[in-house]
Amino acid sequence: MKLDHIDHKILQYLQENARITNAELAEKVGLSPTPCLRRLRRLETEKIIQGYHTEVNRESLGINVTVIILVKLEREDDNTLREFEAAIKKRTEVMECYLVTGKFDYFLRVVIPSLAAYEAFLSETMLRMPNIATVESSFTLREVERKTVLPYISSNAR
Repeated sequence: MKLDHIDHKILQYLQENARITNAELAEKVGLSPTPCLRRLRRLETEKIIQGYHTEVNRESLGINVTVIILVKLEREDDNTLREFEAAIKKRTEVMECYLVTGKFDYFLRVVIPSLAAYEAFLSETMLRMPNIATVESSFTLREVERKTVLPYISSNAR
């Protein structure tokens, strides 16, 4: 699907505020509400917009530790990769998991309440998975930057 500048504007404004009303969005992108809603529904139908989410302050809920985990598997065949990925997808602590190139096979971002909880996650989950060769953990000290708005949309939007 080819997106025009109005589609880009819609995506930009929704990323900045997913709770914007259709009337407000229409005004910002220069359309009347009905055509704006048609475009929005088309973006949803085409899976360009994949959902709407609420951002929660994890520290306010006592989820104070973020861990970056690098995993090297013993083997890299399709079955081993699928087994690892299926096990990781079941873990709510794992916020992101990427198959990567280089020395390691996977990059994970895990959020967890405490170091003790991480120790339990590591020893009871990660290290009990089959085919794990190496697990390296790095604890974040502070969040320097985290974006929720994709690049390359805003430059085309306004």
